[in-house]
Amino acid sequence: MVRRQGRHARLVIGLYVHIPFCSSICNYCNFTRGLYDAEVKTRYVAALLQEIASAPVVRPADTLFFGGGTPSLLDPAEVATIIQACRARHGLDAAAEVTLETNPETVTRDRLAAFRDAGVNRISFGVQSFNDAELRRLGRIHSADRARRAVEESRSAGVANVSLDLMMWLPGQSVADWLRNVDDLIAARPDHASLYLLELYPNAPLKEEMARAGWSLAPDDDAAEMYVAAMERLETAGFLQYEISNVARPGYEARHNLKYWTDGEWLGFGVAAHSTVDGVRWKNVPSTEDYINRVTSGGTTVAERRVLTPDARLEDALFTGLRLNRGVDIEVVNERYHCNVLQRYGEALQPFIEEKLVVLEGPRLRLTRAGMLMANEVMAVFV
Repeated sequence: MVRRQGRHARLVIGLYVHIPFCSSICNYCNFTRGLYDAEVKTRYVAALLQEIASAPVVRPADTLFFGGGTPSLLDPAEVATIIQACRARHGLDAAAEVTLETNPETVTRDRLAAFRDAGVNRISFGVQSFNDAELRRLGRIHSADRARRAVEESRSAGVANVSLDLMMWLPGQSVADWLRNVDDLIAARPDHASLYLLELYPNAPLKEEMARAGWSLAPDDDAAEMYVAAMERLETAGFLQYEISNVARPGYEARHNLKYWTDGEWLGFGVAAHSTVDGVRWKNVPSTEDYINRVTSGGTTVAERRVLTPDARLEDALFTGLRLNRGVDIEVVNERYHCNVLQRYGEALQPFIEEKLVVLEGPRLRLTRAGMLMANEVMAVFV
């Protein structure tokens, strides 16, 4: 978690490593990814190690997140080597949170134990649904039973921190269907869960399949009911909502992701990875082969670079911070960005305050749960 007091604490960053390989391509996905190729993977890992070792910014780090794609398609020895490279170059803390995104069909109990031995201490499973028909519609290649067994295997392998992803508002999904998924998630007893609304990008193959099969998305009112009912059910089961889409048992909040929501900083490595450090934001090239060629030839991997203005940094701090249940401490923001948040945005926020979508409690500005359903409209105030 980004600590708010003291200059030294502000210097601690997070590290992100993008692994773009997948066993199959889901029909809704718009992330940077491609089908697994062992030869390309070997060259890619070598390029990653080279990029990490030659990073122009060197700062102590206390989180490392392997995202994708499907990072669990790497060999545990490759994951260990990348972690070691991050420790050598960036002083990755011995107590760092090290997360590996995983698909249930790519792991076994022994493989999970090997990832644990490599230095991974948090596993995030892309379950998406506990309904086999819904999984097939999404193009997922694991079953609901395989997802349940993968969670059990992670516990048997000694992984102490397990997170599950679920998607709501799926084609043909009713409120009752969704809540059965939530109940199945609770029964799996993860430490953390992320609940996402399905977003269909313009050319997603799923859109064509929906049209052919006559599947439709539930009305917006049903989507709102899905969200609110799920959060209430999870709270009853002992989870705390700490961000719009995330819940956790006490003490298991995602430390790496909190950097994105608490005005933190991070370095990203690999194809299409983003970085934000010292008021500068950049992202790497989106092609895996281009990325490998640039690293091996000694060229830059950066495709875009932007120096953030003070106003842009202020806006980011406010609309990402409002994603958190606790909201933002406007006194901290005022001091950091030499401004007066209420003077600048108070008039535009007033209608949302009157409708009880936003509340101001002492120095904290936060969304109510009803406000989270209208988050885009509220956050537009700061853009």
